[in-house]
Amino acid sequence: MALLPLLCGGHLLIEDSPGVGKTTLAKALGILLGINYSRISFTNDLLPGDILGTHIFSKKTEEFLFQKGPIFSNLILIDELNRATPKTQSALLQVMEEQKISIENQTFELDGPFAVMATQNPFGQIGTFPLPESQRDRFFMSVSLGLPTRRDEEKILINHSTEKNLSSLKPILKKQEIIEIKKEVFLLEVSSPLVHYVLDFIEFLRAQEECNLPISPRCGKDLLLASKGRAFMEGRSYVIPEDVQAVLPFVVGHRLFYHQNIEKAQTYLKEMVHHVAIP
Repeated sequence: MALLPLLCGGHLLIEDSPGVGKTTLAKALGILLGINYSRISFTNDLLPGDILGTHIFSKKTEEFLFQKGPIFSNLILIDELNRATPKTQSALLQVMEEQKISIENQTFELDGPFAVMATQNPFGQIGTFPLPESQRDRFFMSVSLGLPTRRDEEKILINHSTEKNLSSLKPILKKQEIIEIKKEVFLLEVSSPLVHYVLDFIEFLRAQEECNLPISPRCGKDLLLASKGRAFMEGRSYVIPEDVQAVLPFVVGHRLFYHQNIEKAQTYLKEMVHHVAIP
C-alpha cells in the first residue's frame, strides 16, 4: 500500500511511534523506485529556506543567485514532519499541490516525477506540532506500520546490518517507467455507478458526528484515483467496488480526526466500509 501513492503521483504520510521502521521503509522505497531522492530531517529550528533554498550573494557576479534546497529532487524523504514548527510545515503547501515554488517574485518548476514521503510521530508526543488540515489534505494516502509480530521482531533483534541490507537493494523501476505507469492509471476505466459509490462514501462520512474534520472534494478525487491505482496493481483495466473499500482507510484516515492517531481513524473506517451499499 505504501507504493500505491507514488505510482499515482501522490504523497505518502507514515505515522507511528519512534523506532518501528518508518524511515527505513521510506529509504527502501526511494532506492527501489530508481529515482533521485533527498532526505530532510525536520526539527523545531528548521527554517523554510533550509527546505526550499535561498538567495546567496555572489562576489564573482556581484548579484544574488538562487541556491536550490533539498526539495529539488524527485522523491523527498522527510523525517518527523510534525517536529517542525507550523511555519516550516507550511513551506511544503505549494510544492505538494503545484510541483513548483515561489520565492521573491520568482517561480521554480520541479522536475517530475515528484513525491513527498513523510514520517510523523503520533499526536500528543512531546515536541510535536499537529499538522493543519490543509497539510493533511495534501497527502494522498497514509499508513501506520504498527508493532511487528514476535517472529519479525526476533529477526530485527538479531539483524545488525540494516544499512548494509538497504545498500544491497537494486532499483526495480526507472524514472520514465514511473511516469508511464501514472499515465496508465489515469486512463483506467471507471463506470458511472462506481463514481457514485465513491460519492456515497464521502457523503456518508460527512454526515457522521464523530468526524470532526470536513472531507474535501480533493479527498474524493484521491479516493477514486487510489482505487484506479489498486486496480492497476491487481492487473485489471477497470475498477471494482472492492478497490474502493480496500484503499478507503488509507486515503481518508489522516483527514478524518484532528486529535486522534491515524491508526485509530483507519480502524474506524474499516468498520464503516459496509455501511454504504455497493451499486
